[in-house]
Amino acid sequence: MAPALVETVASVADSNAAEIEAKRRTEQERKTGVYKEAFAGTATGTKYEGELKGTAKHPPATYPHYLPYWEDDKYPPLEPFEHHEHGKDADPTFPNLLAGATSVKDVTANTGAEVRGIQLSKLDKAGQDELALLVAQKKVVAFRDQDFADLPIQQALDFAQYYGPSHIHQASGAPKGFPRVHLVHRGAEDTTATDYFKEHTNSTTWHSDVSFEMQPPGTTFLYLLDGPTAGGDTVFSNMAVAYRRLSPEFQQRLHGLKALHSGHEQAANALARGSICRREPVANVHPIVRTHPATGEKALYINPQFTRRIVGFKKEESDYLLKFLYDHIAYGTDFQARLKWEKGTVIVWDNRVTAHTAILDWEGLERRHLARLTPQAERPFETPFESN
Repeated sequence: MAPALVETVASVADSNAAEIEAKRRTEQERKTGVYKEAFAGTATGTKYEGELKGTAKHPPATYPHYLPYWEDDKYPPLEPFEHHEHGKDADPTFPNLLAGATSVKDVTANTGAEVRGIQLSKLDKAGQDELALLVAQKKVVAFRDQDFADLPIQQALDFAQYYGPSHIHQASGAPKGFPRVHLVHRGAEDTTATDYFKEHTNSTTWHSDVSFEMQPPGTTFLYLLDGPTAGGDTVFSNMAVAYRRLSPEFQQRLHGLKALHSGHEQAANALARGSICRREPVANVHPIVRTHPATGEKALYINPQFTRRIVGFKKEESDYLLKFLYDHIAYGTDFQARLKWEKGTVIVWDNRVTAHTAILDWEGLERRHLARLTPQAERPFETPFESN
C-alpha cells in the first residue's frame, strides 16, 4: 500500500497564482521558443489527397478513418473526479495478464518490457488491473501483435477508459467524431521535419503528457497505424530511478517543492500557426517529487515542455535547479529505454513515473501515424521523505 498522503488538494490560492503566473509568462516564452514543436501538425499542413489516395512514392494511409482533423468545437474546463487506481487491485503474480504470454523480455535492466502472445483487447477486468500494475512497475511495456488499430475506435476508447476518463487534447488533431483520441501524424512527403532541422540540431522533446492538467494522465496507450521502415522510435526515461540516483540530501531538499506546469504556451503556439484551441488553457502547481498510488515509488515530476518554474524561487534560482534536473533526465541513458515500433504494436506506459520523447530520425518522407488514448489519473501528490 502506498504511504499516507501529505497533501491531496492544492489550495485555491495556489491554483489562482498558477493561472496568473502562466498568463504573464506566455507571450514572452512563446517568442523565445519554450514550447518546441517538432511534431505539431495542422489542417492546412496535412496533405489529405496524398494521405487518402497515396502518392507516386508512398501508399495511402492504412487507416484513413484515423487521419487527423481539427474540428473547432469548444469544450468546458475538465471536471475534477475521484480516481480509482486499478493497479492496487491487481494480483502481483499477473495470472490473468501473462498466463498466455509466449515471451516476456525486459528492454533494459531497470526500464521497460516487451510482451508477445497475449491480446490486450481480450483481457477481463482482473487482467486489466494487472496491466496497470505491470506498467507501473516496468514503467513502459511494448505489446506486439495487437489488434487495437483494427478495432472500432469507440471499442479501443472503451478499453482505455477503464483506467480513467480519456483526456481531450486542447490542440491536437483527432479522428472525425472522436476528440478523445490524440493523433501523432506526419504524412507521407511531409517536409516539416526537414524544415525543422534547418534551424535545430535535434528533435528531442522530453515531456510527460499534458502535465499542466490538474489530473494528468496515468496508464497511457499509444498504437501504431503506419510507420517508417526504420526509425521514429520513442525513448522513455524512468523518473523513479532518476529520483533514486540523487543523493539523500538532494532528494530531501526537493521534497516540499512545487512547480508550475502550464498549457498556455502550447495553446498560444497552436493558435499562432493557425490551428485550434478546444478550451481555455490552464496551469497547475504540482509537487516536484510525486508518489505512485499503487507502488508507493517516488519519482521526479518535472519536464522542460510544460514545467515553467519552481514556486517560491526567484527566476534565476528556479532556472538553475530545473536545468540541473532536466540535464539529469536527458543524460541518464542508464535509466532510459528506447522502444522500436512495428506493425501491431501497442506501447503502454505510466505517465506518472516516466518522461518520453519521440525520435525524428527517418528520411525518405515516409508516413508516421499513431493514436494515443490518454486516461486521466489522480492529482499528483507527495508523501514524506524517506532516507535510504
